[in-house]
Amino acid sequence: MPSVYFSSKPTAMGLSPLSLSFFLILFHFHSTLSSSSPPPLCAHHQSLSLLQFKQSFSIQTTPFPFKQYPKTESWKEGTDYCFWDGVTCDFQTGLVTGLNLSSSMLHGTLHSNNSLFSLHHLRKLDLSDNNFTSSHISSRFGQFSNLTHLNLSLSSFEGQVPSEISHLSKLVSLDLSRNGFPIMANLQFEPLSFDKIVRNLTKLRELDLSWVDMSLVLPGSLMNLSSSLSWLKFRFCGLQGKIPSSMGKLKHLRYLDLSFNYFTGSIPYDFEQLTELVSLHLSWNRYLSAEPVSLYKIVQNLTKLRELNLNSIDMSLVAPNSLTNLSSSLSSLSLYNCGLQGKFPEHLDLHSNNLKEHLDLHSNNLRGNISEFQHDSLTYLDLSNNNLHGTIPSSIFKQEHLEFLILASNSKLTGEISSSICKLRSLQVLDLSNNSLSGFTPLCLGNFSNSLSVLHLGMNNHQGTMPSTFSKDNGLHISTSVEMIWKIFDISDNNFSGPLPTRYFNSLEAMMASDHNMIYMRFSYTNEYVYSIQITWKGVEIEFEKIRSKIRVLDLSDNSFTGEIEQVIGKLKALQQLNLSHNSLTGHIQSSLGLLTNLESLDLSSNLLTGRIPTELGGLTFLGTLNLSHNQLEGPIPSGVQFSTFNATSFEGNLRLCGFPVLKECYRDGSQEQSLPPSSYNEGDDSTLFGDGFGWKAFA
Repeated sequence: MPSVYFSSKPTAMGLSPLSLSFFLILFHFHSTLSSSSPPPLCAHHQSLSLLQFKQSFSIQTTPFPFKQYPKTESWKEGTDYCFWDGVTCDFQTGLVTGLNLSSSMLHGTLHSNNSLFSLHHLRKLDLSDNNFTSSHISSRFGQFSNLTHLNLSLSSFEGQVPSEISHLSKLVSLDLSRNGFPIMANLQFEPLSFDKIVRNLTKLRELDLSWVDMSLVLPGSLMNLSSSLSWLKFRFCGLQGKIPSSMGKLKHLRYLDLSFNYFTGSIPYDFEQLTELVSLHLSWNRYLSAEPVSLYKIVQNLTKLRELNLNSIDMSLVAPNSLTNLSSSLSSLSLYNCGLQGKFPEHLDLHSNNLKEHLDLHSNNLRGNISEFQHDSLTYLDLSNNNLHGTIPSSIFKQEHLEFLILASNSKLTGEISSSICKLRSLQVLDLSNNSLSGFTPLCLGNFSNSLSVLHLGMNNHQGTMPSTFSKDNGLHISTSVEMIWKIFDISDNNFSGPLPTRYFNSLEAMMASDHNMIYMRFSYTNEYVYSIQITWKGVEIEFEKIRSKIRVLDLSDNSFTGEIEQVIGKLKALQQLNLSHNSLTGHIQSSLGLLTNLESLDLSSNLLTGRIPTELGGLTFLGTLNLSHNQLEGPIPSGVQFSTFNATSFEGNLRLCGFPVLKECYRDGSQEQSLPPSSYNEGDDSTLFGDGFGWKAFA
């Protein structure tokens, strides 16, 4: 093989071939760098357009729980705009080809004469999660002929979606979702505009129109959707009629969500042709049903399916045991409120190796024992509101990744809570309420999980004293993550005894949190736990359902606790509902309760409390429910805006109280003798329900 070498002998110009080659490479590299700088006029135009765009908006936070950053604050005159946050350039031409300003805290109106529309070479534009208050989507968006990605979601746009969007023939991804969300849809589609868009945007692979009003769009228009679609999401769109069977021809579809619409009829048999489908969500179409044969074909043929969500679909004809034939790839199954009836399926298990396994069958009519689980990778299990009985299977306590365990309102679940629950160190929500569980609670209950945010054991037959293992470091503690916003501690209606466990109050840090940004009231996309309360009004129990668990609740009522309410309770400043009624508490009502400025419901009734009602309670401006009845309180009832709305039932059974609204007048020294005229309260009038005191207890 001949040898190959470079000669270092100088040429006539005094350079060796090797040196000459190196020089040419350097020259080419310098030329490339020079050509990457944009022409001066082009650069000035692009920079000026971006700066004018920046100046047309102020910076304000939005109410959504996403990480926000004001990207445009890095846009400074005299600096290279191609290196500004959110800006992408073509370095050969200097033209702006991409703007990613999602979650940039922009606030103001996006007018049709905005300088944004002079950036004609944009290929990707993301303005999501901003606040373009009262802005209409301008028809000028249709001028971005090179656009492949457009995201205008979560940005408070309103009005009609312009038909000019159909001019964006290169679009691969379009997201107009959640404008006006979660209250109402502010964007609307006219049938003609929608038809133009689905016919002309033939390259679309991702389309999300959730919370866009499509109530005037005929379901037949859906048959014209691009066959290239792999992601289709039409949640809360007001769509009506039957789901077109032609949607089964969308062979590339991997994600389909048609939840929260008004579809009727049955799930089309043609859905069995969507063999690439990974996620199928059809929940809360109340007039939609699943026929046994159709459902069987779906679960058998869609072998790649990982998520199946059919909540509130009529499945009354489906045998629960048929659910054992699920695809081996399925990792999330949600079939709550579907009318399933019959024996709890044997060997129901999700076979995926995916640790994020989710099983939700709550609010059906399933009966019998809960079968054992063969795998240990569940993270979410909700079997509440069925007719299940027997003991809790030991395999549930082997689910070491479990975060949500909700077995409430089965009534006939019996036995003790196994000490094996201590192994569930990732648990965030534990709700075993409204069953027939008995015995002592495990000693680890207070500190087995650092992430526990909901503990609901109410309405069982537990007994003994509460564990003393809650501590400052590892009790029900506050978390700064958006997901950890639910703080509920409910052990009501049991047989617990001993001193009131006020030592816990120092550990309930979430109830102490004073969040001035009200983060815990923001919308959450995580699994949502529903907490309801039941009130007793004139001997009749009334249920208030779906009170979201973003509230802070402390309920120790209907037990046999003794001792005094200590001043430390005033630390729980984020508390919204406090119920210590129907115990044997003594001593005074602490004035520190007046520090609970978020309190909406307060029930201390049916105890042995003495002394005066602290005047500080009169300053609780959010207090809508008050019950101090059947104690041994005395002296004047405090005045206050909220106190003036309560009638005598809030205070009955305290014979030494005086002042409005009871029938005894107070003298200046606080004693009472003289009767007042009859109250204007009508015993048969329920119109003041929300202003009166009444008993309440929580349940799920």
